[in-house]
Amino acid sequence: MTELKVLVEADGGSRGNPGPAGYGAVVLDPRTGEVLAERAEGIGVATNNVAEYSGLLAGLRAAAELGATEVHVRMDSKLVVEQMAGRWKIKHPALQPLALEAQRLARAFGRIGYEWIPRERNKRADRLANEAMDAQAGSPRAGVAPTAEDGGRGKAEPAPSPAWSTTTSAPTRLVLLRHGQTALSAERRYSGRGDVPLTAPGHEQAAAAAKRIAAVAGVDATTPIISSPLGRAVVTAAAVANATGGRVELLDGLLEADFGDWEGLTFAEAAERDPALHRHWRADPAVAPPGGESFDMVHRRVRRARDELIAAHGAATVVVVSHVTPIKTLLRMGLDAGPALMFRLHLDLASLSVVDFHADGAAAVRLVNDTAHLDPGRLG
Repeated sequence: MTELKVLVEADGGSRGNPGPAGYGAVVLDPRTGEVLAERAEGIGVATNNVAEYSGLLAGLRAAAELGATEVHVRMDSKLVVEQMAGRWKIKHPALQPLALEAQRLARAFGRIGYEWIPRERNKRADRLANEAMDAQAGSPRAGVAPTAEDGGRGKAEPAPSPAWSTTTSAPTRLVLLRHGQTALSAERRYSGRGDVPLTAPGHEQAAAAAKRIAAVAGVDATTPIISSPLGRAVVTAAAVANATGGRVELLDGLLEADFGDWEGLTFAEAAERDPALHRHWRADPAVAPPGGESFDMVHRRVRRARDELIAAHGAATVVVVSHVTPIKTLLRMGLDAGPALMFRLHLDLASLSVVDFHADGAAAVRLVNDTAHLDPGRLG
């Protein structure tokens, strides 16, 4: 049996205690720090402790779905950590069933351990919990960070802008280009691994985008042009190469998500074919279309591709030609955002986005869905 060791970071919060509550959990590769899964959900009105236990349960379930054999849990809740480690009694009746369920899930792993960490080291799970509470309230607060006055659970305060970043490393700048129009994209159909060609307007879009990229500062004949291997991306990348004098390289990690049996269907057709699964897929990034690939799987693949690009090209500008899901994933990484971004961010065909990744881990999204180079009257 192959062993899989994972790190689970979990958190929960309540705005009122009790009040509107939510949790967040992230599963990480302890060796590389790669995000393997994320979970976040609003749970209605509850206490901080109930929300924290809910985050732990979500993290353990995600680890089990990944096939983990050894789990190390880190939380900033002293109560949950001490109770799960068996050092404190579980007296509150509302927490007893949650603790019993956590113990049941824990028994499925070969080994499990619990560690208390200060809140400042649990920022990923805390962010997811606050995003879940924001979504539940119907008031997303981009760029808002919790403060000590709110117990770290959601008092609004502007988060530092990337312009104020103290990083001194030069970034790997990714100029992200979505491919031009295809027959499937024109009809808003799921288009994953099927190798559909560009339409005539798609070729015009690619040429217009290529001309725009050739004029970008830092782009010349030596600029790497890295493309998904699918034809619609390769042809779009070739237009960029023609405009800049550069050369196209292919990278499998930039492939579009595999939509499996939903390939070629519209959103409505897929929802009618598999109503329960389609709803679950939209709510849970670990769920895959039938015969396809989940957003968690895409995230891991694209993260590896991004790391390859940074390692290969260092502090340079790189043109990346890909598809809507990988580009959204790269922007999500740059924003350090949760999986809900995949459904909340719109990217047009042949649109440009730009994200910087620094060697010290900092990142800055500089442009999203720019289509100024397109003529909307002719190239829709």
